[in-house]
Amino acid sequence: MGLFGFGKKKEELNETSTVKVLGSGCAKCNELEANVKAALTKLGMDTKIEHVTDFAVIAAYGVMTTPALVVDEKVLSYGKVLKVEEAVALIEKARA
Repeated sequence: MGLFGFGKKKEELNETSTVKVLGSGCAKCNELEANVKAALTKLGMDTKIEHVTDFAVIAAYGVMTTPALVVDEKVLSYGKVLKVEEAVALIEKARA
């Protein structure tokens, strides 16, 4: 029975990861989103990226400097544009 994730493999559960980029929509935020999209492709994950621009929501994550990367509701990075390889490493670590 697959109710509430019971009976599913860990890999299957991680395919439904939530990925968010927090930021106003500036050039750096858009660059981070593009790099995260490339990282997800490299990892073989078909995950949509949500771009959060509401500053109240961003502040609720405790983020005061954008852009920021959030995976499964955990802030993995903030205040810098990650390179594709850096994003791959952080996402892999978050999935472990």
